[in-house]
Amino acid sequence: MINKAILMGRLTRDPELRHTGSGTPVCSFSIAIDNGYGENRQTDFINCVAWNKTAEFVDKYFTKGRMIIVEGRISTRTWEGQDGKKNYVTEVVASQVSFGESKKNAEEGGYSAPARGGFDASVPEMPADTEDDFVALETNNDLPF
Repeated sequence: MINKAILMGRLTRDPELRHTGSGTPVCSFSIAIDNGYGENRQTDFINCVAWNKTAEFVDKYFTKGRMIIVEGRISTRTWEGQDGKKNYVTEVVASQVSFGESKKNAEEGGYSAPARGGFDASVPEMPADTEDDFVALETNNDLPF
C-alpha cells in the first residue's frame, strides 16, 4: 500500500515548535494550496506536523507566508477531549521539507522555481570513510546491466 503526499504551498502562520514530555521536538504548521482558476479557484488549508530534526529545521527557517515543499504521509489521529467527545484530525506527517522559493524572492514577495536544498530526515548521513566506495560504485562501467 502507498501513503505518500507531496505538497507545495505557503505557510498560513508561523510554525509552532513544542517538545513532548520526553523532550522530542514536534512542530505544527499549516499550508495554503490554491486549486483551480477564476471562479472555480479554491484554497485548501492542510495541517502538517514534523518531528525531531525536521521539526527544528521548519521552526528555524520558515515563517508565515514562505513557500514550502512538504513530503510525507497522511495520518489520522483520534483522541477524547476533556468534554468526553471524540476528536479527529487528519494531517500530513512530514518526512522531508524543502524551500519552495529563494530567500531573495521570499523577501521581495515573488515566486521562483523551487530552490535546491531542504532537509531529509529519512536518509541518514553517509559516513565520510564510505564516500570513495560510493563514488566508485557509481562510476564502475563493469556492471552487468
